[in-house]
Amino acid sequence: MRLFRGADFSFIESRRRSYVLSIAAIVVGIAAMIFNVVSTGSWLNYGVDFTGGSLVQVRFAGDVTAGDLRDALGGPEAPPITRFGEDTEFVIRAPVEEGVEVTQVAAEIEEQLRAGIPDVPFEIVRTELVGAKVGGELQQKAALAVFFSVLATLIYLAFRFEWRFGLAASVASVHDVLVPLGYLALFRVEISLSTIAALLTIIGYSLNDTIVVFDRIRENLNRKGGRKRDRIELVNASINETLPRTILTSGTTLTVLVALLVLGGPVIRDFTTVLTLGVVVGTYSSIFVASPVLVEIQQRWGQGKEKPAKKERPQPATV
Repeated sequence: MRLFRGADFSFIESRRRSYVLSIAAIVVGIAAMIFNVVSTGSWLNYGVDFTGGSLVQVRFAGDVTAGDLRDALGGPEAPPITRFGEDTEFVIRAPVEEGVEVTQVAAEIEEQLRAGIPDVPFEIVRTELVGAKVGGELQQKAALAVFFSVLATLIYLAFRFEWRFGLAASVASVHDVLVPLGYLALFRVEISLSTIAALLTIIGYSLNDTIVVFDRIRENLNRKGGRKRDRIELVNASINETLPRTILTSGTTLTVLVALLVLGGPVIRDFTTVLTLGVVVGTYSSIFVASPVLVEIQQRWGQGKEKPAKKERPQPATV
């Protein structure tokens, strides 16, 4: 990372443009959610895990892939299919329309599979109905998981650093959740449990990246005369000092995610897309959201009291 050695970019000076970009992305996402409520009655496109539906477990007597099942059940319009247990067992999650029995859905799936994969015998191992009440509870628990993760961020950083750092990091965490949610609402991506896992992973990644920058800011603040130093100059210097690490971490992570996005197939496409977007947004927010917000907080409430320097222990005499 010699390219970024001695970097001296003016990140904080461009914070107004980053604010406009972030607010615009969030507003577009919120507008998409409102439009979804008006048109479909739901903020997001919740999948069977959250809305209820049928769960059909199928066991084949020969080698069959999830792609074969997907082609037999309608290709891109096929319901979510996941491998379960052995290589020849799959679970198909299909929505159930009002007034339709779950046994009828299972019969339709069985008919499509026999027509699409006629050469491989199979059996329906089990058929279950996921109630809408269970799906509603999962929606609430998913929302609470995201909320408490942001709250834990605030509490952790308030103890680890200062409340100023915790507040700035929480603003960045909310930003990093709202932008991917806006993408999910805008493009009507189906929300599943793996999507919620991706959102929680984004919060953790963003927090880790922000802590690296904040740790360097704290180090520079606690140096002699650090709190008397110009706020913008100090934060800019801290970001530039950690820039090689930030670019290296994000670059290697994105390399893996892009490979999964291209080669992973449709099964994990939504998951990897959300994660890829989250890594980009999380890296952006640690530099252009968390750090500028920290500067705004410092300008309003000060940089805190300078910690007394630790007394050096006397060293034993040497001969």
